[in-house]
Amino acid sequence: MIFKQLIIALSLMFLASCKTNTLNLAKIEGKQIPVSEEIIPDPTITDFIKPYHDHVVKTLDSVLAYAPESYLKTNGTYNTAIGNLMADIVYEQCNPIFKSRSGYDIDFVILNHGGIRAPISKGDITLKTAYEVMPFENSIVVASIKGKNVNEAMQYLSQAKRPHPVSQLKLVINSDFDITEAKVKGETIDENKTYYVATNDYLYNGGDHMTFFQPNDSLYVLNYKWRNALIDYFTKVDTIKPVIDDRFIQLK
Repeated sequence: MIFKQLIIALSLMFLASCKTNTLNLAKIEGKQIPVSEEIIPDPTITDFIKPYHDHVVKTLDSVLAYAPESYLKTNGTYNTAIGNLMADIVYEQCNPIFKSRSGYDIDFVILNHGGIRAPISKGDITLKTAYEVMPFENSIVVASIKGKNVNEAMQYLSQAKRPHPVSQLKLVINSDFDITEAKVKGETIDENKTYYVATNDYLYNGGDHMTFFQPNDSLYVLNYKWRNALIDYFTKVDTIKPVIDDRFIQLK
């Protein structure tokens, strides 16, 4: 009996000695390490990443096409050469994909002026150019909307007073920003007709206050990034020839 009690007492003492103390954070210290040219690179790291760095640089510098002039998104009031090119590329590259899947043609394209993030400079167009012009991962989608929504889109363009890129549209406004002509592929807009409009997923979801994509009859996701459309187009042409035209103008 005494031996049993001794075992119990020793066990309790052992358990008490194993109790974990609670640790509380008392202080945090840190210091700023400025990143500058004074930092000596670690040759082990630089040697390791050099093959990957050189491969990326070589790929981005690969020439895809040629630009005879420099094209900026600020060169134009209601339509710009670079904006027209962006919208026309989306139409040209995406329409065959859309038609093969749906049996329909894209009626028009509308993108956003702010989506063009860099100019196309005179000279060689490289893969890097495409990434600079479109650094985001926006994908092209096609929404089927009624003519009523299309008219809302025309009203949006007329009041936005910005050269949002469009293709297959004709929009004329007067000095008061009232619409005097609005057509899709040369035809007057029918409010009861279904139109297939290509845009990017950001705008479809209401970006830049483009709410006219909703409601819609259906949505077609092409799984085709806007940037990839640019790359594919640049790859297949030798020289780009974008121009400012009369697709969206204001009469004075």
